[in-house]
Amino acid sequence: MTAHDPALLAALAKIDTPTICNALEELVSPRQLIRFTTKPFVTNDSPDAIFIGYARTAMIRAEAPPSMSPAERKALRLRYYEHVATATPGPNVSVIQDIDSTPGTGAFWGEVQTTVHKGLGVAGCVTNGSIRDLSMMARPFPMIAGMLNPSHAFVHVVAVGVTVSIHGMTVHDGELVHADRHGACVIPHDVAAKIPAVNDLLTRREAVILGAARKADFSIDVLREALSKAEEIH
Repeated sequence: MTAHDPALLAALAKIDTPTICNALEELVSPRQLIRFTTKPFVTNDSPDAIFIGYARTAMIRAEAPPSMSPAERKALRLRYYEHVATATPGPNVSVIQDIDSTPGTGAFWGEVQTTVHKGLGVAGCVTNGSIRDLSMMARPFPMIAGMLNPSHAFVHVVAVGVTVSIHGMTVHDGELVHADRHGACVIPHDVAAKIPAVNDLLTRREAVILGAARKADFSIDVLREALSKAEEIH
């Protein structure tokens, strides 16, 4: 696992996820897959909430009672808490895949879990499962989830620290994950430090086109000129 400068993570937390994806399109080799979510989420926090951290992964089920003994279930839940609470390098993001045939049948997340995770220093959560207790959740604790659900059914942890898939995005434990209301993406460790500079470049290029498009005399000729000027910005 690669640890990044806290100042870098703070800078990335000020950039929305679509813009992060724009930068990754410039930085990641075409031979690599830029990993991002491809289905919509519900959110529990401010529409402008952005969070970033190192993935602490797990899998859950809720459709049927657990096959493990109560002692085994308790031990696995505690192991999950210990995993998300690991401080190095931090901050951490809980990334939980619901592997039920109908993900979201039972909500793992509500008032208790958001309060516990916030207390453990977790930055937020990405899950294809469900959430509940919206008005009673700890704040701020941003989450994006697959759906809302009033019941936790038989929800229980079945695996910790494994590779998961959330709405089309594969995440390995320890990878850097960036998320907001649009969805989430994985930031490869080796390009994270390059994102602010690339974001600045793309912003300056876009500013030329946006400025032209907002002019009263905007036309195809003005657009053609603006596109040409944007290409000259390096």
